[in-house]
This record gives sequence, C-alpha cells and structure tokens, in this order.
Amino acid sequence: MSFSSPSQFNPINWILPSRCPLCGIVVINDHQFCLSCWRKLNFISPPWCASCGLPFAFERASGAVCAKCIEFPPDHDGVRAAVVYNDDSSQIAMGLKYSAKLGFAALIANHLEKYLDEFDDEAVLLPVPLHRKRLWSRGFNQSVLIANALSVKSGLVQKNNILVRHLATPPLRSMAMNERRTLLARAISIRKKARHQVANRTILLIDDVYTTGATSNICARTLKRAGASKVIVLCWARVVLRPEGV
Repeated sequence: MSFSSPSQFNPINWILPSRCPLCGIVVINDHQFCLSCWRKLNFISPPWCASCGLPFAFERASGAVCAKCIEFPPDHDGVRAAVVYNDDSSQIAMGLKYSAKLGFAALIANHLEKYLDEFDDEAVLLPVPLHRKRLWSRGFNQSVLIANALSVKSGLVQKNNILVRHLATPPLRSMAMNERRTLLARAISIRKKARHQVANRTILLIDDVYTTGATSNICARTLKRAGASKVIVLCWARVVLRPEGV
C-alpha cells in the first residue's frame, strides 16, 4: 500500500482499515460494501407501488398501486426501503439489533438519505418505539440510532419521545391481520403533550425492517389521529415475497 503524499496517510486507517460490513474484506471507506457483497444486495428502485413501495416487475403508470393496497389500503402514505430483505441484507439489520454493531446505523442512514429529497425541510424523523423491557435488555433502540445518524446527515429534526410502546409484543408474522391490529392498537400510543409536535407535519417513520407493515400502520394511524398530515416509512430492508407482476 502506498500514499502519494504524507497528508493522505492516516495511522488509524493503517491500523484499523475499513472493512466490508458483510464479508470483512478491506475496502476504501467506512460503511462501504465490497463489489462482491454489493452485487448480493437487491437494491429497490422504481417502478414501485405508490402506496406501499412494493417493487413492480414492469414499468407502470405514475401513481400505480399494487393489488394488496387496493384491497387493503395502508394507513401510512408510502414505504421507502433501501433493499429487499434477504440472507445478506438481514446481516446488517440483525448485526445492528442483536450484535450491537452500532456503526451499521450510519450505514443504513447513508442509503436512506437519497429519499429525503422527496420531502420538505419541515419533515420530522420519528423512530418506531421499543418497549422499555426490550430497551433495557438490548441497551438501545436500533431505530433511534438510524434516526440519529440520518438527522446528523440531513439536518432534519428528530423526535424520540412522541410514540410510546406499552406492550412487548410477540413476533407478528404468524398472526392473522386482525389479531395484529388488535394487539398493536393496545401496544402503541402517542404522548398527549406531544400531539402538537406532529400536527400538520410530514412524519418520516424510521425502522430497520418492514415485514408485515402492521407496526408501521398502527404508528401511522396513531400519528394521523394526532394531526400528522403524512406518514412515510423509511427502513433499511423490506420483505418482498416477489415483485408484483412476476
């Protein structure tokens, strides 16, 4: 390894070089994937459902909505996810959440920043709340860390104490839709003194993974009842069984 001038030499990079978050190979910059791992990630881009962000297999008219959203319109106003959830992208979400690889929050924020041009400077970053028992056991809320990093990069205001999670809910994927709604409706609420902070504002709801959409929908419904004008979900990955049209 050589350097064209002494000013380019950073001893820290020499001792602790940047590494690919997935395979660990040395890369040029922090939070950068190597080419091989980059190719394993399925990045989401248009065309997608105007309502939930589900990728379409083929180009559609602007504002097109997927079949599920036609039948069951979501309470939120859209989802912007960086990648499809798969074995590789899940390592970033799980590494942050369960292995305390806190630097992954900045990595995720880097990939979400591109979506912020869609929103005005008055939009508010609001992380999905974590129940206090899980917060105590984990030591942090991964959605708060992502929101922190995104706030630093964008200058958007972040609010952490708007929504409250009263129940530590079990995994929701095995539950029917009505069961999820009933359980989460009791689990999440908004602080009364915080209602004025969301009134007439666009809320960017920050999460790590969008799975069934149940939690995001309850958060969105709660925020809109408090006066929020729009709620958009921003997350690292979303589960896609298959793009619509395939």
